[in-house]
Amino acid sequence: MAKKIENLGNLSGKTLLFGGIYSNLQALEALKKIAEDEKIPSKNCICTGDIIGYCAQPEETIQLFKTWQAKSIVGNVEIKLAEGADNCGCDFKEGSRCDVLSQNWYTYAQSKLSKDSVAFVSHLPDTIQFHYANKNISVVHGSYFNVSEFIFKSTPWIQKQSNFEATESDVIIAGHCGLPFQQTQNNKTWINPGVIGMPANNGSPNVWYVILDDKNDVLNIEFRTLDYDFELASTLMLTNKLPKSYAETLKTGIWDNMEILPDAECEQQGLVINFEDTPIT
Repeated sequence: MAKKIENLGNLSGKTLLFGGIYSNLQALEALKKIAEDEKIPSKNCICTGDIIGYCAQPEETIQLFKTWQAKSIVGNVEIKLAEGADNCGCDFKEGSRCDVLSQNWYTYAQSKLSKDSVAFVSHLPDTIQFHYANKNISVVHGSYFNVSEFIFKSTPWIQKQSNFEATESDVIIAGHCGLPFQQTQNNKTWINPGVIGMPANNGSPNVWYVILDDKNDVLNIEFRTLDYDFELASTLMLTNKLPKSYAETLKTGIWDNMEILPDAECEQQGLVINFEDTPIT
């Protein structure tokens, strides 16, 4: 099946990148306020998919996202919801802890979403492309080839390189793996802005996003943390009988398990994540 690609044309000014809202309405509200305070237009606010996920307010999250009029590609969760499938399509190993817990939150999300919201996610594009700071940029979920592919910083570059070639891009913005990182090789840059719906396994409840800036026609990348009402988000999960361990993760910043992580990323659990603002010429 041909991919649905939305081309935004030329963008300029501050651009907000984020992913994995995961039905976390409190995080989305906080991020939307950041965009408004910094006067970032909604057309410059771009999500890497998985608007729906672990947390307690899937319908409210979709409705706020629609009101905001930000952009998003489809994540594996949206694909499965649109299909009416009985699993989230996250590519968890069958019978693993992630797989078992996903049967809880995914079924819950299905039960809460209106037909209008399912229709909305079913029309999201597979890929977004735009031109910014003299760069061709593509937004994918897992990878251009596989929406559920887990690509981490430690993933061999050759797996990333094929995405640049297929999309004819200088920059790839990706999601799905849940961890923020940036990597540049061969004049190509891979950016994962992280997710706002769950913390990054680093011992902090704050979550991650990215601001791009194009001052002097240079691509500047700034990773930021987002403070939001994680206590309320966690309480709502417990009230709605969603997985207790994920509700705790919202407060502790430590993942319930590391089944999907390569060894290099497992070793980073609980460690502070540091980024420097990075100009890409």
